[in-house]
Amino acid sequence: MTTVRFPAKSADVAAANWTAPALGRPVCVNGTPWILYLLEECVDNVWEYCSVVIGLISMLCFLLSTLPQLYEAYRNGKVEEAMSFGFLFFLLSGDLTSFAGCYLTSQLPIQVVTVVFYIFTDLILISQFLYYKIKNSSSRKSPVLKWLCFMWCGAVSLVLLALPKLIIDNSTTLDTQSSDASKSVEIAGYVCGYLASILYLCSRFPQLYKNFQRQSTQGTSYLLFALAMMGNGTYGLSVILVLPSLKGSKQTFIIKHLAWLIGSLGVLILDLLVTSQFIMYRNNYPAKSSALLNVPEVEPLLCDEVELSVL
Repeated sequence: MTTVRFPAKSADVAAANWTAPALGRPVCVNGTPWILYLLEECVDNVWEYCSVVIGLISMLCFLLSTLPQLYEAYRNGKVEEAMSFGFLFFLLSGDLTSFAGCYLTSQLPIQVVTVVFYIFTDLILISQFLYYKIKNSSSRKSPVLKWLCFMWCGAVSLVLLALPKLIIDNSTTLDTQSSDASKSVEIAGYVCGYLASILYLCSRFPQLYKNFQRQSTQGTSYLLFALAMMGNGTYGLSVILVLPSLKGSKQTFIIKHLAWLIGSLGVLILDLLVTSQFIMYRNNYPAKSSALLNVPEVEPLLCDEVELSVL
């Protein structure tokens, strides 16, 4: 769910900061106005304030992480040689599972919009990957392929823009369920959290193998992984900063966030391995590219010299 990348406040912390409602919506005493307006959370101490700010930084890092790779793929047009489709597939699967968990646990509107944006960027990366794979494997450029790609991206954009409103409107039905049904839904949401963490961890292994197989990282943008590392690191920090201000059980809070902490810290470690590959292979070029560069430059010259000697 979206709490994989942005921690939701636990119920005991949130309840402690709200007064009993006189009419309608509860009143937040000594809360930070902009956080109350944007996130609908009552934050009244420095620990929670720092946690929310760092959590927003984490969210921003993830939102921006795919943009450098989109540009890099557009610039070199060889994304299918550099990126692993398994990496993109597991990344999309993790975000879809996060979206399911977000719906089941009735997360905040900003979190719903954020996870929809994650899915959108994943689909753009996959669409770009397939576009260049088909284009580069074809002997001629097809304008139909380009228009199909634009139509696909447009249709996906329209659907994903409509999804947040539909989910937010339908989330009220989950709140009116019985306590037993609500508990089952919450458990299903946490299961989705563990599954999403596993999928995020699995996403790195295909790319690690791809880089090792090519002995190169050419064609991939390091900012994709650097921003993901910043996002995962700041996420873990935002969860830890909540602990001093907790009035309830710290152990219960850790257990509720354990799945996403494991996922974030695990992906952070794997991204460090990707970083080491970028360092080791920084001057290497793929073997196929090197062969293509050398053959046209050498073979015709040799052939010309042989022909001259015969004459």
